[in-house]
Amino acid sequence: MQKAKRALISVWDKREINKFAQGLVKLGIEIISTGGTAKKLKDSGIPITDISDYTNSPEMLGGRVKTLHPKIHGGILSIRDNPSHIEDMEKNDIGPIDIVVVNFYPFIDVIKKDDVSLDEAIENIDIGGPTTLRAAAKNYKYVSIVHDPADYKLILKELKKNGGHVSVETNFKLAKKAFSYVSNYDAAISNYLGSTNLDNSKIKFPDSLTMHFNKKLSLRYGENPHQDGAFYTQQGFGEPSISNSTQLQGKELSLNNIYDTDSALEAVKEFKQTACVIVKHNNPCGVALGTTAQQAFLNAKECDPVSSFGGIVSFNTQVDELVATELTDMFLEVIIAPDYTEKALDILSTKKNVRVLKTPPLTNLSNSYLDLKKVTGGALFQDKDLGFNTDFSNLKIPTKKSPTEEQLNALKFAWIVCKHVKSNAIILARTGQTVGIGAGQMSRVDSVKLCGLKASIPTKGSVLASDAFFPFRDGIDEAAKLGVSAIIQPGGSIRDQDIIDACDELGISMVFTGVRHFKH
Repeated sequence: MQKAKRALISVWDKREINKFAQGLVKLGIEIISTGGTAKKLKDSGIPITDISDYTNSPEMLGGRVKTLHPKIHGGILSIRDNPSHIEDMEKNDIGPIDIVVVNFYPFIDVIKKDDVSLDEAIENIDIGGPTTLRAAAKNYKYVSIVHDPADYKLILKELKKNGGHVSVETNFKLAKKAFSYVSNYDAAISNYLGSTNLDNSKIKFPDSLTMHFNKKLSLRYGENPHQDGAFYTQQGFGEPSISNSTQLQGKELSLNNIYDTDSALEAVKEFKQTACVIVKHNNPCGVALGTTAQQAFLNAKECDPVSSFGGIVSFNTQVDELVATELTDMFLEVIIAPDYTEKALDILSTKKNVRVLKTPPLTNLSNSYLDLKKVTGGALFQDKDLGFNTDFSNLKIPTKKSPTEEQLNALKFAWIVCKHVKSNAIILARTGQTVGIGAGQMSRVDSVKLCGLKASIPTKGSVLASDAFFPFRDGIDEAAKLGVSAIIQPGGSIRDQDIIDACDELGISMVFTGVRHFKH
């Protein structure tokens, strides 16, 4: 490759740009620049050529047209050893541009604002930047393309090492990174416009939807050892999640670890009071509240200590040394929480294989994002299941007997847990503690029976939550055998009256939510 002689710099993100430009000048590389970038470099005493002087064409239309010129794109796209390209360049007085440093208007940041207008969003759609970057990335054999300030040191290092040029291998890596950057930018624009009307009102499900994911890590294997796997995360997703958590210790995460940890975290985020959720095979096997993390964990574990072995444990509060000691007394796969004391981390470090994850702070949780479910050849999107998460004001009591205040609190707790258990889901609970969990059975009455089989705490006096209506009274009869005192369910069956009559006969109070909580 020929020695680099000329660089084009036009950036919105100006971090470290002075230092990088100074490094290029020291290597004898001429700099062409535009607009605010040119001013910043000039003000710092860095010699540059204004793009309008280079092209003999002024920047115009309020900065909308700067780099869109044959002298720029001819210099970027020319194949350096193609005779016809060389001839065209000589005829049109076009010099090669060997390094392109470009990043875009902050469209993605702008549209995050609650009060952004359509006109403001449109003005922050970069045209010349993506075009210039794509051109440089296409011609990676001859041009180095840089959009990320984190790569400035790499470019300067290679220029110094290789006598003034960057290797094709590095250029190819940077080209792939650049096309990914453009793709994510274009996807954000397409999704925003697709979900916006002219009057700035929103469309929940646009005609097309583009999602951009970056690989966070390779997995040892997928669901089973004969399957390869990788973990990709959605760029810019701000909701505290498994995707933006940090692993503090332990073995690498498996696909099943990630899937189960996501379920555990999403469940524990439901509660404002100190809570612990233990998940096994993507279903909670214990959920509890407590005045401390230790008490919440011990109460959750008590629900099903056998299934808790080898489980995933999530907290919505800081893990201290007291609960850390309890956690190290059993085999666990993953622990996830928003914070840990130093003593807790010291204690957990004695279990070197346990994966310890820290989430971003569980504040300002958003309910606006859509839930995605993948199917072969497609995807399903839906609202996040909120149901009666925070508002139980619309409950109806169809039975002669009304639940006590204590029973009602237990019913609300069980109902929140219920939506995180695979359907058909039945939950037995007391106030702030699950007693038994029946998940994923093909008939509702079997889920009730399973609750009784799995319960490690006496079921007499517990309450029951059902994620959907009871089609027959057999589920109520089984609940009565377990000593259930109150039931929460959606209602809506053609046999609702039979169910109400059964509860009245058995002395069980029941409330209808009018909302179903299926989870498939």
